[in-house]
Amino acid sequence: MTEHHLTVQRTARYYTLGELTDQTTHVWFCLHGFGQLAQFFGQKFASLIDEQTLVVVPEGLSRLYLNGEYQRVGASWITREDRQHEISDFVAYLNALYDRVLTGRDPKTLHFTVLGFSQGASTACRWLNAEHIKVDRLILWAGYFPSGFGDMISPDQLMPLDMHYVYGRQDEFIRQMPDAEGYLRRMQEEVPTLKLTVFDGGHRVEPKVLTRLIGREKPE
Repeated sequence: MTEHHLTVQRTARYYTLGELTDQTTHVWFCLHGFGQLAQFFGQKFASLIDEQTLVVVPEGLSRLYLNGEYQRVGASWITREDRQHEISDFVAYLNALYDRVLTGRDPKTLHFTVLGFSQGASTACRWLNAEHIKVDRLILWAGYFPSGFGDMISPDQLMPLDMHYVYGRQDEFIRQMPDAEGYLRRMQEEVPTLKLTVFDGGHRVEPKVLTRLIGREKPE
């Protein structure tokens, strides 16, 4: 058999919280993890919304059933099958979404945060590597980079960013690593400006941890 590829047009889904107005100063792009849907992942960021903030939550282009009853559905950014084309497809999709969301606005007037959770963390790095978007802050939440950042993006591109790595002490994927401390240390060696945030919790985004990280925690 001979393998072929055909580029086709398809429909991607994304959600927004807030609106882009003349008062907007901060824009977030939040990328979900494997098996999640943007509709539910986006609820984690409701506390960020005010008259100056827009949150955009793209959904991965591939969907799958998550159990044998064919009831729960999730989305994915990439698998190991035909991965280079999947990378090209989601980078083109995210670039087009960025351009669409910012129609009529000068990106230089806005502060951009990209947050990637789990599989979305490596997706975020590959997206930034395309050098199409303006990024001020990068938050990698419980992402896994087995060979470091170099496979996805040059560490030199990450150095100027306000860059964070966040994970929970009870995160089952971090705890399963044979040398979790070494893994975290190697990331900081690659990008010395990387800031670590650790919290009590598992493999999930915790809104209270996020608002504390960015200095937006509200009094009880």
